Amino acid sequence: MIAYLLYPVKEKGVYLRDMEPFQKRRAELYTWMARNSISVVVLEDTEGRRDPAIRYFTGHPSDALLIMTITGHAVLCPWDEIMAEKMARVDVIVPYTDFGRNPVAAVRGITERIGVPDRSRIEIPAVTPYPSFLKYVEALFQYDVICREGGAAREIERMRSLKDEAEIAVIEKASAITDTLINLIEKNLRSGKIKTETDVALLIEREARSMGAEGTGFETLAAGPERSFGIHAFPPYTSSPFPGQGLSILDFGIKFQGYTSDVTLTVASGELTAAQEKQLALVEKAYKAALELYKPGLPTKAAPIKVDEIFEKAKRKMPHALGHGIGLEAHEGPAVRNREDNDWVYEPGMVVTCEPGLYHPVHGGCRLENDILITAEGHRVLTNSRIIRLGAAEKAQGETPAKTDKADATSPAAPARQRRRQPAPGKSS
Repeated sequence: MIAYLLYPVKEKGVYLRDMEPFQKRRAELYTWMARNSISVVVLEDTEGRRDPAIRYFTGHPSDALLIMTITGHAVLCPWDEIMAEKMARVDVIVPYTDFGRNPVAAVRGITERIGVPDRSRIEIPAVTPYPSFLKYVEALFQYDVICREGGAAREIERMRSLKDEAEIAVIEKASAITDTLINLIEKNLRSGKIKTETDVALLIEREARSMGAEGTGFETLAAGPERSFGIHAFPPYTSSPFPGQGLSILDFGIKFQGYTSDVTLTVASGELTAAQEKQLALVEKAYKAALELYKPGLPTKAAPIKVDEIFEKAKRKMPHALGHGIGLEAHEGPAVRNREDNDWVYEPGMVVTCEPGLYHPVHGGCRLENDILITAEGHRVLTNSRIIRLGAAEKAQGETPAKTDKADATSPAAPARQRRRQPAPGKSS
């Protein structure tokens, strides 16, 4: 059985290279299961325990159990059977109602129907609460029930961190919609159509859907100068002025076919103080230096270490990670942070953010975030978020370029009219 599942993998007589994306992903997990003597892997996406891995393996959006076996069975047990019939790409669909909408009963019933041999190892989600784990152990007494950190959860995290061609194509579409919105936002900021945080947040919601997106990947964070001191503003947006004089932050993502972008732009409006100009320059400098370390084979913490050094020399400190992976979730593997427990290394196919930021209770905050695809040659910037300067802040940049750390026409902080004369941004390696 193990030899059958090693590469080149066949699923129902089809070689891995000829499979559709969901089959390929499941086949890769089946191989891991065989190598680790795991007979059944159970995934659960329900209220309180969301897991987009079910969408990753089947295309079904949410609210279901997925049981995958070493013999190559993929059984979906959905709350909404009609939706599953239309959207899921699996072998078998069994309604959740067949088991009284009880996850333990569903796993027991499906393993019995499949005929999983006694004493097989069944791995349930690592986030399963202990009382629920005990229920699984009692109901599946003839099996070895495993609930652990690492294991299948870690392997699925690794798989999801390496995007395949189908995923990259979807993320590129999400990025394109995001860039269109950024350009529209800048246009409306310059024309004065956007006056409040709510204006810009609702514009994103409305226009994203009109362009085919499922919506936003997370709640938009729009913070005018009075609230931009927060890493993540609370509440996310209000009726306060946006942008207003000073530094404003806009953090948003667009979800397309399940995959989200994640960008942050800073709006510098009116006459800025010397401290605010310095803060902008530091963030730009850190962003540029960090991108040089987004390359395959390098530890993901190399760039965060470099950014921390830049800020430390200026006697400033960034209070958050430099970035994170994105995909079906706004935050997923790999980690991009300066911590001892971060052992991730960049590999082609990873899609991550680069988002240096600085915050001050008086001067406000500044963050610049774009989405980066790691390639075999280096990296490709997928989005074109930037620092937008308006009014006196834009004039000041033109008169005293040194204040923005010698930003050139390809810098994310360059004025829009200057930037448009350059080749398409975001293709660096």
